[in-house]
Amino acid sequence: MNLQANYEQIPLKDYAERAYLDYSMYVVLDRALPFVGDGLKPVQRRIVYAMSELGLDAGSKPKKSARTVGDVIGKFHPHGDSACYEAMVLMAQPFSYRYPLINGQGNFGSTDDPKSFAAMRYTESKLTPIAELLLEELGQGTVDFVPNFDGTLKEPSWLPARIPHVLLNGSTGIAVGMATDIPPHNLREVVGACIHLLDEPDAGIAELCEHVKGPDFPTAAEIITPASELAAMYATGNGSVRCRAVYAKEDGNVVITALPYQVSPSKIAEQIATQMRAKKLPMLEDIRDESDHENPVRLVLFPRSNRIDLDEMMTHLFATTDLEKSYRVNLNMIGLDGKPQVKNLKQILTEWLRFRADTVTKRLQFRLAKVERRLHLLEGLRIAYLNLDEVIRIIRTEEEPKPALIARFRLSEEQADYILETRLRQLARLEEMKINAERDELEEERARLNVILGSKARLKTLIKDELKADAKKYGDERRSPLVARAAAQALDDTALVASEPVTVVLSAKGWVRAAKGHDVVASELGYREGDSFLAAAQGRTTQQAAFIDSTGRSYSTPAHTLPSARGNGEPLTGRFTLPAGARFDAVAIADAQSKLVLASDLGYGFVTRFEALIANKKAGKQILNIEDKARVLTPAMVADSARDRIVVVTNAGHLLMFSVADLPELDKGGKGNKLIEIPKARLADGERVAGVAVVSEGKGEVTLYAGQRKLILKWNDLVEYGGARAARGGLLPRGLQRVDRIETTG
Repeated sequence: MNLQANYEQIPLKDYAERAYLDYSMYVVLDRALPFVGDGLKPVQRRIVYAMSELGLDAGSKPKKSARTVGDVIGKFHPHGDSACYEAMVLMAQPFSYRYPLINGQGNFGSTDDPKSFAAMRYTESKLTPIAELLLEELGQGTVDFVPNFDGTLKEPSWLPARIPHVLLNGSTGIAVGMATDIPPHNLREVVGACIHLLDEPDAGIAELCEHVKGPDFPTAAEIITPASELAAMYATGNGSVRCRAVYAKEDGNVVITALPYQVSPSKIAEQIATQMRAKKLPMLEDIRDESDHENPVRLVLFPRSNRIDLDEMMTHLFATTDLEKSYRVNLNMIGLDGKPQVKNLKQILTEWLRFRADTVTKRLQFRLAKVERRLHLLEGLRIAYLNLDEVIRIIRTEEEPKPALIARFRLSEEQADYILETRLRQLARLEEMKINAERDELEEERARLNVILGSKARLKTLIKDELKADAKKYGDERRSPLVARAAAQALDDTALVASEPVTVVLSAKGWVRAAKGHDVVASELGYREGDSFLAAAQGRTTQQAAFIDSTGRSYSTPAHTLPSARGNGEPLTGRFTLPAGARFDAVAIADAQSKLVLASDLGYGFVTRFEALIANKKAGKQILNIEDKARVLTPAMVADSARDRIVVVTNAGHLLMFSVADLPELDKGGKGNKLIEIPKARLADGERVAGVAVVSEGKGEVTLYAGQRKLILKWNDLVEYGGARAARGGLLPRGLQRVDRIETTG
């Protein structure tokens, strides 16, 4: 026996390629993409057809969903029951389908969790009235029936849709190498565009968009995509649609009453609560979900005070949560030629109208054939009535009455059979009158059908009349209002932080923390073993905190992100990358436009804006040129450049006061200008600037610290030390010639 004759040998490459292409075509044509004619995927079509075969129309009693699923997967769709049931549930959810095709009884999921539906053994279902528009003409010769998967039954290749269902409920699907995302639309708008296209076949996309203004989701959320973008989407078949929740103000609170398509109240509440826990919504105190059967969507937001700008708060939430959501649009579907293609609006409607014209033509031809057959039978019956005695004689005397009747009266076999099957009671005179009346009626109908089939204009009129009737019966008002709005923008981080006073404390070993308020005595806080207080700066949580290292580089971070002063804080080296051997010397916190004096202990410095210290990188940026072995002094804040005075003191007890206006302002930093004169010999002996302070003219005062002693110098005292910038200054009283630091106290 030759075993090789039982199989084919082909290269593995060819086999894999062919198998994958076959699978790909199956997924594209028979699973993932809808057909332009009825707008359904195969599983949806089979579910609707199986339910019609079970007699589950809108006026019938519902049956268990398991019964329907069993018929679908047993007769037409050999796939998993759970996938089939999920597709069935989707067609029954009013929040998923714009025009549901199935009327479900039982738990078919909710907007909070669309997949929380009960098992199919618990639920019951039947078709909705609008599903009749897919099935009404099924038995009228309008579709081709093909064998099912095992060849034992017949199923329709498509359903004879009376409306462009492909746009009404939309579709989503992922095939191999392509996908589809068709949004739902309003029935009346789509029908209006179809009628316009029937009247004006050369109409452009812009004219059709006057009827189809945009998608219409099964939710009252606003569609905020500009009309120009919607028109471009319908012209290309690709684009996106942005939806935004609807809210109202009640008693100082915000009440959200409509959410974007496929967004649940619980998800929004969770997203907002997550931001609140992360302290990114300081303007919001609480959120409450008050949704119920009467109010499917009711989310109440409680602001912290009546001074909160509610519109600004909602704009931020639109940008950071699913309260505003964008949906991809990809009008990809199987065309009348059996090939997938991304189609524009005119292509879709044109193809569907051609499909509808073919369907109506087949329906009329099917009806015409039935009318002509009936007239043919009635003609034979009329002959029998006119020759009733002769017909009875032939039937009684002839062994084979059928050929005798055919020969005697020139009847067809069909007419002869019909005469022989006629009951005796139908031979009454009254029945003959009924037959004549029926024949007249049918002849009138045949003439009408022939007129329609022979005239394209009459056929168009019939299609338009049927579309108008269906739109009037099943259409409704638009649910998703079209509102022109700009896309939401999130607020800056500073706008999301409560503005509170804060004191930033820096330790000698570079650990940082932030204490609430300005009444904190930073030097008295607890420090890690071997560590101590170095510097502190007062500001607000909405400001940036800047740190300057011993090489003159500046680093910055938002003040509200610093750890609490209840602990020891955290090392700044975890946030920033310092040069080798560098340490942190100073800290400052202020608004970006505030001015301050930067200086080194060698007596050089300059005025700059605080924004120059802000560095949006871990490595910081060079702001102050520091000579070897020099130290950065604590920056001094300037309130009024024209009237403020700079006070400089050395550790040897020399103090100088001069106008801030005498010190140049630099934007990019550098070494700066000389603040106070320190002779080279004194520098060599270790004289350095102990600190720099800024005081207000006429009312400022400073405190000098020299070991255990301190001296408060009021304005009248400071005037005695006034002079020109870069002068030597005056010598402080005995006992204060070893100054450690200087502080502004008034």
